[in-house]
Amino acid sequence: MFTPAFGLKNSHFQTTYSSLFRKLPQLSFEIEKFTLSDGDFLECYWYKIPNHTITTPIVILFHGLAGSYKSPYIQGAMQALHAADFSTVLMHFRGCSGIDNILPRSYHSGETGDANEYITMLSQRYPNAKVFAVGYSLGANMLLKLLGEKADKSYLSAAIAVSPPMQLDVCANRMNHGFSRYYQHRLVEDLNRALDKKYDKHDMQKLIGLQRSDITKLTTFWEFDEAYTAPIHGFSSAQDYYTQCNSKQYLNSIQTPTLIIHAKDDPFMTAKVLPTNKELSNSIVFELSENGGHVGFIGGSFFRPEYWLEKRVVDYLLNIK
Repeated sequence: MFTPAFGLKNSHFQTTYSSLFRKLPQLSFEIEKFTLSDGDFLECYWYKIPNHTITTPIVILFHGLAGSYKSPYIQGAMQALHAADFSTVLMHFRGCSGIDNILPRSYHSGETGDANEYITMLSQRYPNAKVFAVGYSLGANMLLKLLGEKADKSYLSAAIAVSPPMQLDVCANRMNHGFSRYYQHRLVEDLNRALDKKYDKHDMQKLIGLQRSDITKLTTFWEFDEAYTAPIHGFSSAQDYYTQCNSKQYLNSIQTPTLIIHAKDDPFMTAKVLPTNKELSNSIVFELSENGGHVGFIGGSFFRPEYWLEKRVVDYLLNIK
């Protein structure tokens, strides 16, 4: 089980350390543009092992809200998996790679259709390779929901969900309190910038009823999801979106071997999101640490950190590989 680094036990230190202090070498990616059935596209960044073949195990990574190939947890995972002879591919959600997507819609915590299309394609392209998936935060909630929806037809040999916000409304409420408001402020700013750019290409005011000048008034997840996420993706309200997309209700249907990694002190959520044993299927291993923050789990020491999360991901997948 995880033990936090000396001096980094605080949940906010765990959450922010990597983005502030971790220095990673620039990776050389092979970029694939994947066209979706609705005409939009995803940019998928491959980091293959040198001797990649048709049987090389592949790990698909799903980033968190406003994440990308630049996220330290993504680059760290890619390097650790590469060293263990896995080829990896980061499936950027729509518009997250730095290139705007085509349609007025975007992505959200319960959008499983895009990931399912990509996973299905990979399983057909590499029928003799094991395909795994690791999701982080928003990507973890999406992945768990997908696994529950697909049951025994997920095409994945195993999956890992790191810090999943399994009850979205609970998490949105939590982000309105204490230091967590800082994270919300930063993330909503990113979301607002992306939404503002859509007004250049689409009649967004007609589509969602929001004037461009009012975007800056959206300061919480509730407000942003009520104004944009819900209406553009077919939900009646933010609450309807949260209720339909909570992954907790899908856990009992998961039949793919799945590891969930979570910390009690995650500043993005409360204990209310934690599933009971009855809510977990027999295919799920649920690992709950006292500490770790949100997608943190940094051991060692402040000046010599050890990225326990990456080691745990690799160890779990190697046992199935």
